[in-house]
Amino acid sequence: MTRTQKPGLRARMAVGASAAAVAATIWGVTALVATDDHTTHRQENAARPGEAGGGPDGGGGAGVAPGAGGAPAAPAGLPDTIAHASEGGGNTVNITIDDGPDPRWTPQVLDVLARHGVKAVFCMIGPQAKAHPELVRQVVAAGHRLCDHTMNHDTAMDKKPAAYQEAQILDAKRLIEEAAGGGAKVEYYRAPGGAFTPDSRRIAAAHGMRPLGWNVDTKDFGRPGTAAIVDAVKREIGNGPTVLFHDGGGDRRQTVEALDQVLTWLNEQGRPTGFPVRTAP
Repeated sequence: MTRTQKPGLRARMAVGASAAAVAATIWGVTALVATDDHTTHRQENAARPGEAGGGPDGGGGAGVAPGAGGAPAAPAGLPDTIAHASEGGGNTVNITIDDGPDPRWTPQVLDVLARHGVKAVFCMIGPQAKAHPELVRQVVAAGHRLCDHTMNHDTAMDKKPAAYQEAQILDAKRLIEEAAGGGAKVEYYRAPGGAFTPDSRRIAAAHGMRPLGWNVDTKDFGRPGTAAIVDAVKREIGNGPTVLFHDGGGDRRQTVEALDQVLTWLNEQGRPTGFPVRTAP
C-alpha cells in the first residue's frame, strides 16, 4: 500500500513477537484508518528523495558502497534497483497484491485470477503468512510468485537503522517461506509505502529478492468504490506496467470486483499479464 494511504504503525513492536500478537496489532491499527480518503501518493513507488535507483525503469546507482549497512553485495545478475518493468516486455501488465494473506479475501482474489488465467505477485506480511500457511501454499500452487512485504508494515522504516530494516525484511522472508514449504522462495521485496533505502534494497537483493515498485496506484485500500478503482487503472496504466491492489488490511470487496473488471478490460485491450523483471535492469 502507498505511504499516504495508511499511516505507518506507530507502535514499536519487537520483531520477535508472536505472529498472532503482531498481526492483531497491524490490522487493529489498519481498521481505524482504512476509510481515510487520501488524495496524494508516491508516484511509482520510487526511491526516497536523495536515493538513486528509483526511476520508472528501476535504473540508477545504489548511492552507497556495496556491503554498507551490514548487507552483502547482491548476487550476480540480481540488481538492487527497484523493478517496474515486466518480463514479458511490450505491453505486458504486472498484477501485484499487497498485505495478505487474508482468509476471507485472498481466496476470492485467487478465484478471480484463476478465472482469467492470470498470474500475480503476492506481497505478504510475515505474521499473516505464518497465521495462514494454507493460503500461502495455495498462492504458490496456483503458480503465483511471493514477495516480502516486511513484518510490521512500518512505512517509516526508511528512517530506522539498517539492523532494524534487515530484521523486518529477513524475518518476514523466513516466515513466508516456512509457510509456503516445499522449497518455495520469496522472489521480490516491496517496501511498505515505498520506504526503500539503499540498505533495504541491498539487503533484499543479497538474499535473492528483487526490490519491486509499482506504476499504477489503484487506491483500493481506501475503498473509493469499484468504478473508481477500475478508472484509476485505465487512467494510470500509461505510467507503466505494474499495478497495485490489496487483499489484506480490511474489507476488500471492492478490490475483488474491480480486479475482475480490470482483467476483463486488459484482455479486451489485448494486453497480456506477466511477472515483474528480476534480473533485468
